[in-house]
Amino acid sequence: MTDSYEEATLTPLVVLTGAGVSAESGVPTFRGAGGLWRRYRAQDLATPAAFQRDPRLVWEFYAWRREVVAGCRPNAAHRLLAEMERALGDLTLITQNVDGLHQEAGSRKVLELHGSLWRLRCTRCPHRWEDRQVPLPELPPRCSRCGALARPDVVWFGEPLDPEVVEEAIAACQRARTMLVIGTSAQVSPAADLPLIAAGRGARVVEINLEDTPLTPMVDEALRGPATEALRTWWERVRPPNVQRM
Repeated sequence: MTDSYEEATLTPLVVLTGAGVSAESGVPTFRGAGGLWRRYRAQDLATPAAFQRDPRLVWEFYAWRREVVAGCRPNAAHRLLAEMERALGDLTLITQNVDGLHQEAGSRKVLELHGSLWRLRCTRCPHRWEDRQVPLPELPPRCSRCGALARPDVVWFGEPLDPEVVEEAIAACQRARTMLVIGTSAQVSPAADLPLIAAGRGARVVEINLEDTPLTPMVDEALRGPATEALRTWWERVRPPNVQRM
């Protein structure tokens, strides 16, 4: 492993982000100490069976999450990634997060692997829509087109990811020259497989996290620390000379 970028081209740059990026904005994480899945059972709140059994309970959980996230703001890492996209041009941001903070910070090319808290979708017809009302006026909400129950447009346990989003993410990783993996536990596939795809095509993979993950032995560089600090340190070191300091 080497930390030299002298012979490497920074772009195309692909960034994969997980809960660790948004944790610094106050968004609760799911795994690790204090994670949501240590306090709640996923099968009770984040599965199709749970929704079928008790849609109101599931919606109370997601309404609470929406209220929490509505009080959070993009942090320095979110903002820096948006600035990097504007500076470099060829940057694809793939996120496991559903909070929308990357878009709020100004990132434009965002692939949401697990959906969004701010979108709803009908359980009967194909209608999907954005709704940022907090609190929602009705629980559980209903489709404005057909009147059927609506559900959060997020990927629950036991459900496949959107194949079009996955295909686009894989294609981005296949053409990447550099890949940043920030704040993800690297335990959930297919997201955990994306850095391996990039590495297999010769990309330089850099991991930013508070601690080692299953991916750590396979990366070219591992930076330990909060995303807001470690990302800034990395960017100041590799920033092309023709890109102004931010």
